[in-house]
Amino acid sequence: MSEWMKKSPLEWEDYVYKEVRVIASEKEYKGWLVTTDPVSANIVLVNFLEDGSLSVTGIMGHSVQTVETVNEGDHRIREKLMHLFTSGDCKGYSLEDLEKRKTSLKKWLEKNHIPVTEQGDAQRTLCVAGVLTIDPPYAPENCNSSNEIILSRIQDLIQGHLSASQ
Repeated sequence: MSEWMKKSPLEWEDYVYKEVRVIASEKEYKGWLVTTDPVSANIVLVNFLEDGSLSVTGIMGHSVQTVETVNEGDHRIREKLMHLFTSGDCKGYSLEDLEKRKTSLKKWLEKNHIPVTEQGDAQRTLCVAGVLTIDPPYAPENCNSSNEIILSRIQDLIQGHLSASQ
């Protein structure tokens, strides 16, 4: 089993939205890592082409030998990557709105005795009990976990919180 497969989803998250070089099955791939599947460790890379289009590459997790960060990227690249696969009718949130949503959800989870911490470079991701993450804009579909039972229960709780606060 490769080092990549031995990592946890939280460790893989350190590579998200960064330009990486991946060695898999004796081939080299380079691009911006958009996501990693928490079950299979599959990687999705995006490259911005000169004509303005995109190249999307999927790499099977079991074939990955090494992953190394080439470029940390900046806020502009991160925003571009975050909104690549969202539909045009997605509501945009200001940083102030996102901070309010995060604070409200965190306080509500703590009030319900659910352990939650903030993590990541800008402390924008909430981590529940070390096994689930919630990314902005802090809705049920922004939860990530390899434990489907915890994922489902926390998503239901967040949906209830959002319904009650609207």
